[in-house]
Amino acid sequence: MSQKPLGLICAIPNEIQHFGSAFTKEAERSIAGFMFFSGTLDGVDTVLVEAGMGKVNAAVVTTLLMEHFNCRAILFSGVAGGLDPELGVGDVIVGNKLIQHDYGMMVDEKMTAYQPGHLPIHMPTEKLGYEVSSPLIDKLMNALRGFKLPEISAEAAGGKTRQPIITTGTILTGDQFIGCTVARDQLHDDLSGLAVEMEGAAIAQVAERYQVPFIIIRSLSDLAGEESTMDFMKFLEETAGGAALVLRRIISAI
Repeated sequence: MSQKPLGLICAIPNEIQHFGSAFTKEAERSIAGFMFFSGTLDGVDTVLVEAGMGKVNAAVVTTLLMEHFNCRAILFSGVAGGLDPELGVGDVIVGNKLIQHDYGMMVDEKMTAYQPGHLPIHMPTEKLGYEVSSPLIDKLMNALRGFKLPEISAEAAGGKTRQPIITTGTILTGDQFIGCTVARDQLHDDLSGLAVEMEGAAIAQVAERYQVPFIIIRSLSDLAGEESTMDFMKFLEETAGGAALVLRRIISAI
């Protein structure tokens, strides 16, 4: 078995806290203002770090995990806004493709996403997004077969308790908090995203450069509409735990 650790990133303390005593800290190190905690998560060597929000923070922390800790894979656990109307608060998505929705071209008042580092007018490419290998996704989803998450409260779920589902699909990343129904629907229609957040595809871009696997797990804290600015903080504590539970379930399969 590889002795290299996993690199585990969360954006905010509310996401990290759900690992609780499952993470045993053995050492800590401050680099560029970020605190990296080396230890074990459910017995697996892991370096845990809080990145802060946004693509640049995520990219910097991923680079530091690779350069200073030689991680064998990069993981992210946290919350996201839901884009797919078939999904609800508390559902968890294992990203099989990550797209930066805010990189591309703005022409005739329309934004067209494009692969970072390329444009149709310079270095054109047909590629869009960063994909997780199908065998790895299959392995992770097999590990999750039969695994059930705790019910989401009636308040968070919109009036009735619900059993969250775990699925896989495209996750979108951009440096905006989406609290707009029009923008939400457009992102879903244009890019087939199931969820939108602010770090995942930046992590994927760096991980691809280092040729290491990346796994982004997101639980839906809100549905990215006008009410999301209220829902996000209100239900963050309840929903962030779902992603952490899913990650702990699959960690031995990575």
